[in-house]
Amino acid sequence: MSSLENIHFDDLFWLWGLISIPILILFYFIRGQKKNVSTQLANSAKLKNKGSWLFRFKPLLFALRLIAIGLFFVGMARPQTTDVNTRNKGIEGIDIIMALDVSTSMKAADFKPNRLEALKEVAAQFVDGRPNDRIGVVIYAGESFTQTPLTSDHKVVKNSLLDLRFDLIKDGTAIGMGLATAVNRLKESTAKSKVIILISDGVNNSGFINPRDAADLAEKFKIKVYSIAVGKDGLAPFPVKDPFTGRTVYQNYPTEVDDD
Repeated sequence: MSSLENIHFDDLFWLWGLISIPILILFYFIRGQKKNVSTQLANSAKLKNKGSWLFRFKPLLFALRLIAIGLFFVGMARPQTTDVNTRNKGIEGIDIIMALDVSTSMKAADFKPNRLEALKEVAAQFVDGRPNDRIGVVIYAGESFTQTPLTSDHKVVKNSLLDLRFDLIKDGTAIGMGLATAVNRLKESTAKSKVIILISDGVNNSGFINPRDAADLAEKFKIKVYSIAVGKDGLAPFPVKDPFTGRTVYQNYPTEVDDD
């Protein structure tokens, strides 16, 4: 019984189709009674020689059809299970948006194999550590968009993290737009606590929203913002193609992080 309590349906509308099953059963018995009347008028010897095995298996075939119809409607309703460990009473989840920098500067190899890949690994570990929370992902570079809306399906979140790469959007570092997009995703949330984790490795140099204005907007909607810098000021190795050999080599380039 406890296992059934963990099942819920994503689209309950399709379960109305199960009403057709008792209707089909009723129709089957009414039709069967009519057939019995006509069968009594038939020659009993012919019935023994013709299709007696088919008559025996007809109820089974009908039952299998009903099962198939029922499974179809249940499948379309998209049953889902919830891990009982994540349904602890008295624990209220937090709504969290991770705003992640995917600009080309994240190719720096001061983290292995580069900043973005290291970030994806740490972000996935963070998701695993928040079983009771809804999590979404916003990405930004020269512009921003929502990679994954708020969801309690952490597999979806982790899969979206795996899909992150450098060429998804125009290059640049629009920290203000990334933060504003994250705020927009959380402003209608009814969760007791709303959090944005803002991660960048640079300074704001793109977009039409100032990061401080976006921060003020977050404060207006009572959203907590935790900013994390990837890398530090100084030199960092970046991959470049050797013009003579065509191979990828690493050269040190200056990087700057706006801690403030």
